[in-house]
Amino acid sequence: MKITYHGHSCLTIEMENGQRVMIDPFITGNPLSDLTAEEVKTDWLLITHGHSDHIGDMIPIAKENQATVISIVEIADYANSRGVDSFGMNIGGKHAFPFGTVKFVHAQHSSSYEVDGIVQYMGEPSGIIIQAEGKTIYHAGDTAYFSDLGLLAEEFDIDVAFLPIGDNYTMGPEDAARAAQTIRAKKVVPIHYNTFPVIEQDPESFVALLKDSEGKIMSVSETLEV
Repeated sequence: MKITYHGHSCLTIEMENGQRVMIDPFITGNPLSDLTAEEVKTDWLLITHGHSDHIGDMIPIAKENQATVISIVEIADYANSRGVDSFGMNIGGKHAFPFGTVKFVHAQHSSSYEVDGIVQYMGEPSGIIIQAEGKTIYHAGDTAYFSDLGLLAEEFDIDVAFLPIGDNYTMGPEDAARAAQTIRAKKVVPIHYNTFPVIEQDPESFVALLKDSEGKIMSVSETLEV
């Protein structure tokens, strides 16, 4: 599989069978993005939680691509109410899709979204485990550090983990390094930093806290083959 980073927390994953997955499609309004919403090609949209910098362009991209949204049930219901195909799940749930298996796991954060001028609860925030083509990918969403991250290491042999390092809203570099040690992923990529002044971080400083060769900084538009 090929994983491409599009700034903030947005990733695309292209499987060998041609299936395309995008996670947290925050493109419009993302100063780091290398894309426009109109040029995105994807079959599936996975959303970690309900904040606007993660839901992002979910609705227009899903409509343009006839893509299915996979997320916590409240977000899936919202997508469906806007005329988009969706598949609702919840924390601890696992399901097999044509591109691979998805499991939603705990994240310590919050989740709400403004709908028609009213802020609405959007279900529990989550991390996402994707297992496909013999590989395991973990997108942590906007989590804080918490000790139960260790349960992931018990259940999964994680090939690549995408961890937020921006601090203020999520883990900072030190806590993200603790998380990396706890989940024992083979490769760790920092996300959710430098998009806004309040989450400015030096990714090199984060990588320096990790074991040798464990950290991988991905520049925007860079692709990692797993």
